[in-house]
Amino acid sequence: MIGLISATRAGATARDRLAAALPGRCRVYDGPVREAMRRAFAECDQLVCFLATGATVRILAPLLEDKASDPGVICVDEAGRHAVALLGGHGGGANTLAREVAELLPGCTPVVTTASDARDVSGLDQLGLPVEGDVAAVGRAILDGERVALRADAVWPLPALPENVVPAAGAEGERPSPTLYVTDRTEPPEIPDRPAAHPTPQATLRPPSLILGIGASRGAPADEILTLISAALLEARLSPLSIAALATVDAKADEPGLLAAARQLGVPLRTHPADELAAVAVPNPSAAPLAAVGTPSVAEAAALAAAGPGAELVLPKRKSAPAEGRPAMATCAIARRRPRGRLTLVGLGPGARDLLTPRARDELRRASVVVGLDQYVNQIRDLLRPGTRILESGLGAEEERARTAVAEARAGHAVALIGSGDAGVYAMASPALVAAGSADDLDIVGVPGVTAALAAGALLGAPLGHDHASISLSDLHTPWEVIEQRVRAAADGDFVVTFYNPRSRGRDWQLPKALGILAERRGPATPVGVVRNASRPGESYRVTTLGELDPDTVDMMSVVVVGNSATRIAGGRMVTPRGYRWQV
Repeated sequence: MIGLISATRAGATARDRLAAALPGRCRVYDGPVREAMRRAFAECDQLVCFLATGATVRILAPLLEDKASDPGVICVDEAGRHAVALLGGHGGGANTLAREVAELLPGCTPVVTTASDARDVSGLDQLGLPVEGDVAAVGRAILDGERVALRADAVWPLPALPENVVPAAGAEGERPSPTLYVTDRTEPPEIPDRPAAHPTPQATLRPPSLILGIGASRGAPADEILTLISAALLEARLSPLSIAALATVDAKADEPGLLAAARQLGVPLRTHPADELAAVAVPNPSAAPLAAVGTPSVAEAAALAAAGPGAELVLPKRKSAPAEGRPAMATCAIARRRPRGRLTLVGLGPGARDLLTPRARDELRRASVVVGLDQYVNQIRDLLRPGTRILESGLGAEEERARTAVAEARAGHAVALIGSGDAGVYAMASPALVAAGSADDLDIVGVPGVTAALAAGALLGAPLGHDHASISLSDLHTPWEVIEQRVRAAADGDFVVTFYNPRSRGRDWQLPKALGILAERRGPATPVGVVRNASRPGESYRVTTLGELDPDTVDMMSVVVVGNSATRIAGGRMVTPRGYRWQV
């Protein structure tokens, strides 16, 4: 919840505007400012204070405890010109909130002063994983360009790290340097030949690698389950910060102790049917759970089932300590899941930066590897994090790019495969998904983008106001006979038609042929729009008719939109009526 506090009438106006823009996320605190801020600080995750930074600091200073638990605080000045991230830039989310507030208040600019943001370097607490250890010292070493050794048990899909974060060779005699571990182990391996008298800072990122399978008798107390979990992690020398989920059998989905334990750990409780668990090979099957819930193993089988293909059982079943007068009521086993790479299919839109969606921008900055056509990479190169590995190639290498992106994701990386418009429309999503196959070992995310047809339609007016079809006239991948069949079907169905890839120097007859097919069903006065370089430098568009369009004026940078029998030209713009009768 975001607490909103204001001290003046102007501040209250901006406060109310922000509250309206973020429905359900804000709570307005009225009354004396000092008391309102104190209440908001205790009750909210974040604060936006519409008053001076000095006054805010004086009021909040006595309340500060720890940056890991204090809320993020934003200050907005009286004129609404600046949204200053004052406290909790990373941990409290103030940096992100400052940018969001600035976008919602007209004329406002975010002010972010944390060193990592100023240098456009991911802070260790911004990598999407829990982090502990000497975070400040290792983070400073990264910012200062000092060599930082990276020691990871496996490749996890992290955002890009700066080039001075170097995978450690592990050889004896390696020069001591600050170290960043990525491991679920509580005791990282010692670094060879590092003198104990010269310790160097170390920080550890905790990947979500552990699934804890839990078996529980009816009425098993949450405290007993949590005590067992702590003992199991201690025995296996594993970090509780790496717990991804608890897992059990479906019959225990409503077990209060299990649900309470999952809540306290802040992880989901996943359940599996008994017959599914019974099919999992485990080292310690038992007759008791078979009789009770229909599977010879709950803890071990649920841990392995939830961890997925390639999982490793790192701690076999352990029982909780029996209480006085009753037997043990819980069992626990720990499985380590194999890291899953992340493949994001990102549509960049038609070209203009302001038509690149915020989600696409976020995914580009989340990636450690970007794969794409060279000219598309050039559009977004400045948005990428330092250290992002770029794999670019020229026209005609679409399938190779798709295979490369899938291979990089399967190696455990966070990969963004980019294309223009929407990645799923005549772009890279199709070949990538084909290359990925079953993709059981990958997390695949699609990010929608503004297509060329939509960008062209906005310039032409409203040609897509009713049913419409998009057809590519490129016969490089589709036989012309199939394309012609689709054009005839669109003509017979009276669809508005958008032609992609309409004409090139090597393909100059397909567009006249397609227009001729439409002309068999539509009159010469049918409106036609031609848009070239939609939303890019050199953008141009014109509205003409089916009878007057000269195909020689069209090239591969163009999109051609042919209206249907109802499309009209109104005020120089194409309009296809929706066809509804509005009822009063």
